[in-house]
Amino acid sequence: MARIESTMVPLGTRAPQFELVDCLTDQLISFSTIAGEKGTVVMFICNHCPFVLHTIAGIVSLAKEYRSKGIGFIAINSNDIEQYPADSPDNMKNFASSEGFTFPYVFDETQEVAHSYSAACTPDFFVFDHHHHLVYRGQLDDSRPGNDLPVNGHSLKSALECIIRNEEITLDQKPSIGCNIKWKPEIAH
Repeated sequence: MARIESTMVPLGTRAPQFELVDCLTDQLISFSTIAGEKGTVVMFICNHCPFVLHTIAGIVSLAKEYRSKGIGFIAINSNDIEQYPADSPDNMKNFASSEGFTFPYVFDETQEVAHSYSAACTPDFFVFDHHHHLVYRGQLDDSRPGNDLPVNGHSLKSALECIIRNEEITLDQKPSIGCNIKWKPEIAH
C-alpha cells in the first residue's frame, strides 16, 4: 500500500472553481453551489483506497454534523477509471449510497480539478473559509490503517470549529497520507 503525503498548498489560496456531475443525483455541481455559509470542505477520495475505507465512516459522520453548522462538503474522485474500474461513476454511486453520503460525490474525469487543487492522495482535504480562501489542508486525524488510533476527525474538526467561531486556525497542519491519485498515463506526475 503506497503512502503518499498531500501537497501542502499555501494557505490563503483561492478555491479553484469547477463544475462536475454528482454521481447520486446526476446534477451539475459547482464550488459555489456547495459552498457553505461559514466554510467549505473539498475532499479527494475514491472507492477502493484502504486509507479512504479506513476513514469513510468518520468522514460521513463529520459531514453530517458540520453541514448543519454552515459548512459545505463535496467529495471528488479523480482516479483514472481505465486502469482502476473500481472507481467508475457506477461504483461511486454504489459506494456513496452504501456509506450514507449526505454530500455530493463527483467524478473528475479529466483530472483537471485534482491538478488545480494540487491534490496528491486519497483522502486529501482542503478547507476554505466563507471568502473561499484556503485556511486548512491536510489530514482528517492521526489514524491510519494499522496504527490502532481511533478515527475521530480531530484535525479537521479543530479547523472547522475555528471557522465556525471565526477564529484563526492555529493547530499544526499535518499532511494527509494515503494512496496516490491514479493519474492517467498521458498526464502522470
